[in-house]
Order: sequence, then structure tokens, then C-alpha cells
Amino acid sequence: MSFYVIGIGGTGAKCIEAIAHLASVGLIPTNMLKVLYIDADETNGNLQRSQRTVSIYQRCFQLLKGKHQECAWMTTNLESYGVWSPFTNNNADRKLGSFFSYETLKQTSPPLGNLFDVLYTEDERQVSLEVGFRGRPAIGSSIMTQINLESLEQEPWRSLINEIENNAGGGSQTKVLLCGSIFGGTGASGLPTIGRLIANKLEKDGVRDRVKIGCIFGLPYFNFPKNSNTNEQVYASSDLFLLNTEAALRYYKEQANQFDTKYLIGNQSMEKLGDFSVGKDTQVNRPHFVEFYAGLAARHFFCDNPPEGVHVMSRNEAGILQWDDIPHVEEVKAKLVNAARFAFIWLADFEDQLQKAKTAGIRELNGLAWFDKFFRGTKKFIGGYQRPHLPDLSESDQQDAIKSVTAWCEDFLRWLKDIHYCDNERVQLFKAREYFGNPKSLKGEKFSDLLWDDSRSKELLQDDNAITLKNKIGELDTRDFGEPNQGVAGLAKAVYVCCKV
Repeated sequence: MSFYVIGIGGTGAKCIEAIAHLASVGLIPTNMLKVLYIDADETNGNLQRSQRTVSIYQRCFQLLKGKHQECAWMTTNLESYGVWSPFTNNNADRKLGSFFSYETLKQTSPPLGNLFDVLYTEDERQVSLEVGFRGRPAIGSSIMTQINLESLEQEPWRSLINEIENNAGGGSQTKVLLCGSIFGGTGASGLPTIGRLIANKLEKDGVRDRVKIGCIFGLPYFNFPKNSNTNEQVYASSDLFLLNTEAALRYYKEQANQFDTKYLIGNQSMEKLGDFSVGKDTQVNRPHFVEFYAGLAARHFFCDNPPEGVHVMSRNEAGILQWDDIPHVEEVKAKLVNAARFAFIWLADFEDQLQKAKTAGIRELNGLAWFDKFFRGTKKFIGGYQRPHLPDLSESDQQDAIKSVTAWCEDFLRWLKDIHYCDNERVQLFKAREYFGNPKSLKGEKFSDLLWDDSRSKELLQDDNAITLKNKIGELDTRDFGEPNQGVAGLAKAVYVCCKV
């Protein structure tokens, strides 16, 4: 199976962030998942955060990759083509007029120059697009159409199209998913344009019928204050989001046939963001549960072989999101709970103990069953060690492994906490606001109290603690959950397995 995700604009990047987190816990099982970011503003804060999540994922995957029987964590190989900007190979300054050689066009072909004047105001022709398309799909669409998928001279398009066609031609199940908003600038212009270019290329090369193309359309779910900078004349305005959405949906209903499967995600309650930002690294919006639904839509598209057409998701009651509102709730809940419990107890207990062992000496932990199963002991005699076949915790690769696992745990809990934080909504999946705050302040005694609607008995809850968990680890046959089963990687997988409810 070969799955591809193209995230367009800031919302597209946030959708990839959610998809990466779901893939990390085994909810998008596939041998290979490849992602491509598209944004004219390569310094966009949402894009940078999503890339960081993917980078953390990749480091953990390399640490843990191997045979997995009991551990669903990090089973999907996630690769990134990086970021493509329509300005990457264009030497002109990032202005619409310069991109299309407006001044030359006015001289050599006055009718076309005059048409350009009709379609775009002087402000739109002259404004810098270094921060993206400023909420103007008409600007973005004209620039996006310059992608040349016929010559395939430009990366990453050459690699992307060649891989898609080779996989489809070889009989591999091949799916391409685009995601972004349809109410802003980059996503609204890129989704229909890039979707059509890809579909046309695959049709021309005779493999379109063997490739499923899907799209997640982000409807409005947030707004922001009006621009108070009088120097900016062209910028995104949340007042226009609904109008832009209506026009986009009319287009997709009447003219767009490039997508086999379409998902509509949004929310009737608008999340109020912070200060206005025209773009760059100040445009960094907190993750939202709507993007969690986008990740679930990706799972549905990749794993459930959905029929063609439009798909929507709904919940039982406005203003509150609970486990019963989640599709495939049994599997989704089980895997998210497993991952959240692992990330919490790793940060609240294991990471701290391993760090103390490094500074105070391994003797602090030597003799504990959970530690002895994975690490070499202290020197027993000159030239010899207890358990010499196991790695030494103080070795640099083991210390790097601790950092990689810890980084993933912090990033995953940060994302879970953020999707629970909505001004006008109650999100009751995890008690994330209470317990998923500063990783350094996590308390292990809260381990059994992370979940809303926990139906376990009082006895089970009382027995659900770090001590019981470590006893389980000490009794494990680590061979049951595959290689690597030693050192930090083996310990992390053992903790993960034992955190299953």
C-alpha cells in the first residue's frame, strides 16, 4: 500500500500534524506514508510546527523500527518530500506582477495587460507574497497553475508523480489525499488547482483509474481580530470566510470532478485566535479538534475503502465532544488511550528515573527487574559486567534514544492538550487541561485518572499505578513484541505494551 498526503497552506499543515500523530499510534497502518507540504510562506508557524512533529516521528521510528507483534507504536514509515513553494525556482520577487512579468506584458500584449488590470487591483499586483496569498484565492490560483507536471523537471513533483505512477502500475493500492482550507488563500487556491493537475497527469499517463484521489475540505472553524495595521492593504479577513466557503462549495458541486472522495470538516462555533498575523512565524495557531477529525477522515480514506462522493462527520450534541462522537470509537479510543498513558508515565516517571541514574550512577536502579531486563549492570569485577549482552545506559546512543522518546511524548501530549482547549466547546476525551500541561510537572499518581468516562472498577483503578506497571514489565518476555527489545528502545516498547487498558 502506498499512501500520499499533500497539505496545502496553514490548515493543510495542521492536518498533516494530526495525521502524523494518529499514524504514530497505529491508527493509519501502512508500510509507507509520504507527505508533501505546499505553501508560498515557508516560514509559516503552523508549517514549522507540523514539520517538527514529523521530524520527531521519524527519529522515533528509526529508533523503534523492527518486527512488531504486540506494540502498535511507530509501525508506519512516515517520509516527507519537504516543502514546495511556487516561488522556489522563480527568480522574480514575490509579487504577482513580477511573477507574470506584468510590465512587459503591458508593452508586448496590451489586451492581456488590460485583462490583468481588470482581474487584479494595483495593490494585489504589487503586494509582497512572501507571507502567502493573503486570503485571496484568485492570486494563489493563477500562480499555482504554473506547476508543470508534463516535463517533471521540478522536484519534488518529479519524485511524487513517478512514485505514484510506479506504485499504481505495479498493482500497489495507491491513494493520494489533499487537505487544506477552502476559505482562505493558499488552501482555497491550491486544492482545486493541484488536484486537477495531478488528476490530468495521471489520466494522460493511463493510470488514473488505479489511483484514488481524495480531499479534505476545511470549512471555517476559527476567526481572528481585524487587521489594525493600516500599512497592509491586502490581507486575509475572517469576515469573508463564509462568503469564500459558499463560492468554493458551489464550484466543487458544479464543476470539480478531480476528487473521487471528499470530506467536509468544520465547526459551527468559531474558535477565537489571538492577535492578527499577516503570516510568517507569527502565524501559529493552536491545534483544534477539527484537525483531529481531519486525521480520522484520512484514516477512513486510507483504510476503509470508502465509496466515492461526499462524506461528513457529526457529533451527538453541539458544544461538547465525547468518545461516542468518534467514528470507530473502540479502536480509536483504545489506541489513543494506550499512547496517552505511555507518554504520561514516561515523562512523569521513567524519563526522570533514567536521568537520575545517569547522574547518580546506575547502581540507583540496578537490581530492579524492569531495569535489569534492558540494561547492563554496574561493574561486578575488573573487566566484567553483569548482563554484558545488554547496552550500557550511559552510552551516547542510549542517551540520544531517551531524548527521542521524550521528545515524542512531549509533542504528543502537547497536541492532545491543545485539541481539548476550545473557548466555546467542552472536549471530554482526556483530562488534558488538568494533567497534560508542563511535562516537568506531571505527577505519576494521576496515571489512573487521565480518561473521561473511565468505566473500570474501583479496584482496577486503585491497582493502576507506576509500581504495578513496573512489575508487569519485569514479568514480560520481551521477545513477544519484537526487535529491538533491549536498551531504551526495548524499555519504551515494553512500557507502551503494558500501558494498554
